[in-house]
Amino acid sequence: MKNTKHELHGSLVYGIDEIQRAVDDIYPLFEKSAIITLTGSLGAGKTTLVQALLARAGVTGPIQSPTFTYVNTYDVPGGSHIHHFDLYRVHSLEEFLESGFDEYLYQKNSKALIEWPAIIEPLLKHDVCHLELDYEGLELRRLTYRCMK
Repeated sequence: MKNTKHELHGSLVYGIDEIQRAVDDIYPLFEKSAIITLTGSLGAGKTTLVQALLARAGVTGPIQSPTFTYVNTYDVPGGSHIHHFDLYRVHSLEEFLESGFDEYLYQKNSKALIEWPAIIEPLLKHDVCHLELDYEGLELRRLTYRCMK
């Protein structure tokens, strides 16, 4: 992990059967950021990582990808919320704003996990951690992160 005044970045490699170890390594980043973005190829494990992060945060019950609903909101212990976005089907920043989804960002007592965030990058200026997942062979994934306060 490299740490500068306003930025933290690094990477880790994990086996697809070691998702819990990866979550253990990055959970402190999740705790300190209002927004976590996830990018990577289809099937790289973005939703699987989100599900593991949500479970670690205390979400119980089914955790589903919001592919067709765009956002799912989960209650976590302590009275806070986590909004899980899948923006794969959102075509423009204007569409995101017209849907009112920007109101979920930076809410008090909440966090946002955003898959496919490229369309809304201009809105993500602070307190954000960008995670990128890449294939590192058939059974391994490389998770690279860059967090900004």
